[in-house]
Amino acid sequence: MFGILRSSSFVSVPAVGNIRRFPCSSGRKLSNMADHRDSQVELTSAQTEKLLQFQDLTGINDLEKCRQVLDRHGWNMEAAVHDTFNENEGQPPVFEQPVARPAPPRMPMMNMSPTYQRVYTVARRRPQGWLAWGYFLLMLPFRFTYTTIRDIFMWAYRLFIPDPRRMLYSVVRDPLGDVESFIAKFQSLYGENHPVFYRGSYSQALNDAKKEIRFLVVFLHGENDDQSAEFSRTSLCAPEVIDFLGARSLFWACSVEFPEGYRVSQALRPRSYPFVSLICLREHKMTVVARLEGVVPADELIARLMHVMEENEPALAQVRADREERNFTQTLRAQQDMAYLESLRADQEKERKKQEERERKEREEQEERDKEEAVQRRKEELARLRIEKASTIPDEPADDDPEATKIILKLPNGTRLERRFLMSHSLEDVYHFAFCHKDAPDEFQIVANFPRRVLPCQGTEEAPQVITIKEAGLGKSEVLFVQDIGD
Repeated sequence: MFGILRSSSFVSVPAVGNIRRFPCSSGRKLSNMADHRDSQVELTSAQTEKLLQFQDLTGINDLEKCRQVLDRHGWNMEAAVHDTFNENEGQPPVFEQPVARPAPPRMPMMNMSPTYQRVYTVARRRPQGWLAWGYFLLMLPFRFTYTTIRDIFMWAYRLFIPDPRRMLYSVVRDPLGDVESFIAKFQSLYGENHPVFYRGSYSQALNDAKKEIRFLVVFLHGENDDQSAEFSRTSLCAPEVIDFLGARSLFWACSVEFPEGYRVSQALRPRSYPFVSLICLREHKMTVVARLEGVVPADELIARLMHVMEENEPALAQVRADREERNFTQTLRAQQDMAYLESLRADQEKERKKQEERERKEREEQEERDKEEAVQRRKEELARLRIEKASTIPDEPADDDPEATKIILKLPNGTRLERRFLMSHSLEDVYHFAFCHKDAPDEFQIVANFPRRVLPCQGTEEAPQVITIKEAGLGKSEVLFVQDIGD
């Protein structure tokens, strides 16, 4: 059976790569932060999260000291962590300290983790039966001695030779490649029947779980660990576990021997492997709600995860309801905005048409005015020309003058004009005589009937010189017709 080792406050999911939340193993950090609130300049939310992550990674309890170290490194998390580890191990700093920067602007402190929630850490399976307990007690001194000597040796070893993964895995260059490599290795070792792995980085898995409001199960495979192999073979690949994880959550897994898996292990800080954590959205941030360590049988793994999921399902249901309400409000607002825009466009179209109609009427009125002005100018010009041409008409000869000829002009309205001219007078004089009459058209030509022909009263391009009445072949008495040729 599994035993609950401890119950503490919710742990905010730490950032790996671009993840925005950081670890908080207990409520102690928040209380320490509150103690220092009055003695330090309040930080931004991002700087506060970096401060908490730096404290988790380095184990320094004094928040003021953590902040001073981060200030010296310009809030560069990797530089500050590496230099702190190197100083603890007697090594010179790896990163140069940048020029000191001004203090950040004052921002209100944020509550990084709720205090009313629980996180379960499941212990390893205890011995079952008298024989198992007897073997356990018999081997206990040997295991204690072996563990003590191993821990002392490892401490001395790490004192002089730092863990190379801290430097090699400080920057994960290909998190997707690490995950794909682990999946391929897992399939080669344990077969194709396994939970559906999330094929993406830890950051992407967290973002998708938050976006879809789903549970995220994280599995970390221990390096060269027999228990991790047993757990993977007997529990993870069990059909009921595969169905359960596929229906209830996203499943992300990696080995700590890969850079991405090692970075996640530094963030979640498991004490042993195999390690399983359950993460879900609480108070607008992804939060660890369960931690399981050791070989967990399939039925108990499902029972544990089911119990924690049922505890947190109401919170997720509330988040879904809030999101649906928010989406409905946004959709309704978008529809209202669209209806308003359509109404606005319709009003603008009506106004545009009205404006076009006004402009069209104004153009027509202007054209009409222009035509009237042109007609008026034409009338004035014709009146002036009639007065001017009237003075050029020669005097009428006497009735008994042998060179005299009688010209009768019929206007289009039936008016008859009669006048004597000399045979030496030009046809233009006849034209001007008709033109100066008030009933004459503005534009006309004079036509003779027998034979029918148009008299060149104003000359032509071929013969610009106007001919005389005699040259035109007119007799002593002629009847001519004034033909209107105006528009």
